[in-house]
Amino acid sequence: MLTYQAIGKNKTESWVLIFLFLIIITALGFVFAQAYNNPQILIVAVIFSTVSALISYYFADSITLALSKAQEVSHEANPQLYNIVENLCIAAGLPTPRIYIIQDSAPNAFATGRDPQHAVICFTTGILQKLDRAELEGVTAHELSHVGNYDIRVMTLVVVLVGTITLLADWFLRFSFFSRGSRDREGNQLRLIFMVAGIFLALLSPIIAMLIQLAVSRQREYLADASGALLTRYPEGLARALEKISADQEPLEAANKATAHLYIVNPLKEHQGQSSVGWFAKLFNTHPPIEDRIKRLREMNL
Repeated sequence: MLTYQAIGKNKTESWVLIFLFLIIITALGFVFAQAYNNPQILIVAVIFSTVSALISYYFADSITLALSKAQEVSHEANPQLYNIVENLCIAAGLPTPRIYIIQDSAPNAFATGRDPQHAVICFTTGILQKLDRAELEGVTAHELSHVGNYDIRVMTLVVVLVGTITLLADWFLRFSFFSRGSRDREGNQLRLIFMVAGIFLALLSPIIAMLIQLAVSRQREYLADASGALLTRYPEGLARALEKISADQEPLEAANKATAHLYIVNPLKEHQGQSSVGWFAKLFNTHPPIEDRIKRLREMNL
């Protein structure tokens, strides 16, 4: 069962994981800067990472919504949905986010944005049609918890850092390949050691970055489940919603691997039956096992 103490622990662990991204980026830049005896490589790596994070901070929500083919819905077009969102926002002390809808019969939802004042909650038409009010309130509370806990900001930065590390690693590997001849002529053993270490790190870092991204995402889902249940005071509503969404076998066409971790349940439907797979395979899951999430919700005493 997730208690307030566990929620605080999850927040701390998630920020620690994000800090590891900065270490990876700095390590990549430092190793290759030593290998080529050029400190500007480290400076460029840090600047590139910072600029990428800033661009993502301000525009990630618009990019995500465009990729998802979501359209904003007005209060007049769907007053019932707005009523649910507004009532929960009042209870949570949050401003009402913009509401978007994806025209897809697969039930799912996600939240994005850089803070509660610039937040967006997106629902599929399928989730609006297939869940009852209590279940939809549970899903909405879950997504508002992502907003209130600033998970939307955390996950935005994590996504960009993963992409940045992948791009830097690829750039360093290409640079190493094309510069191999001049490096061999110099015959500097120390620099050769740094070069070998750099190539190894460049090959390994994108995998590590992806695993960190997925680990942060899984922690965020546990936290949002607990916070959402506390908001509605009815964990069973969210538990039933998770059962219905996970039981639906239709993949969400608008989703892709870049955005899958944002949804309340994996929209790609490629990891059904997560509890039966091995521990190594679970490392690459975007979400915790549904069975575990439901079990934790039903063990909460509110």
